[in-house]
Amino acid sequence: MLLPNEVQLWLLPLDQPGEVAHLNSLLAPEEQARAQRFLRPDHQRRFVVGRGLLRTLLGHYLTIEPQRLKFAYSPHGKPFVSWPPTNLTFNLSHSNTLALYAFTLQRAIGVDLEQINNATPVLRLAERFLAPSEQLALQNLPPPLQAEAFFTCWTRKEAYLKARGTGLALPLNRFAVAVGPTEPARLLSVEGEPAEPTRWTFQALNLASGYAATLVGEGSGWQLNYGALL
Repeated sequence: MLLPNEVQLWLLPLDQPGEVAHLNSLLAPEEQARAQRFLRPDHQRRFVVGRGLLRTLLGHYLTIEPQRLKFAYSPHGKPFVSWPPTNLTFNLSHSNTLALYAFTLQRAIGVDLEQINNATPVLRLAERFLAPSEQLALQNLPPPLQAEAFFTCWTRKEAYLKARGTGLALPLNRFAVAVGPTEPARLLSVEGEPAEPTRWTFQALNLASGYAATLVGEGSGWQLNYGALL
């Protein structure tokens, strides 16, 4: 059950070999077909588990059989429940073997989870994708901290874009967030939209070793709770 001013998070494993057949049975034909388009069997299984868990959790919140749920998508690809009618909103993210789900009522939300890869050429990627202030903040950090800072920054940017629901219609270098795991998560600026930073609350998430994660929710004063964590 969700309270009106609550956001609930679930962090769940995607490698659940004993549950694949059952969770696959909950999926719509188009979801099963999408799973088959993955070339690697482990990616197929993780998609099935991730989507099946989403249906299971939504069925729990909406007290409906998971296979009866219907999804639709915004013009920029953000999924929502089209049947049954509901004011519940959700978002999800997965990285490697973990999936993160967020649920709330009448509130735009976005969540992103990324496994930290210390071999990633983060400064080169920052030059390509990040805003100038983010690039500078990353360059000023000691090299051992740069990978974690980059992935932390990335989750903040992705979660914000997912909450907005506009995808890359807003380019990544047109807005800036606070960089680094020790800096409070927040939106600093959006080009041409001076009021945007006051519209959203950013929440840094310390969920699993070796991962960065961020939750972004519309408004302020909402309460974060956990349905389940690993």
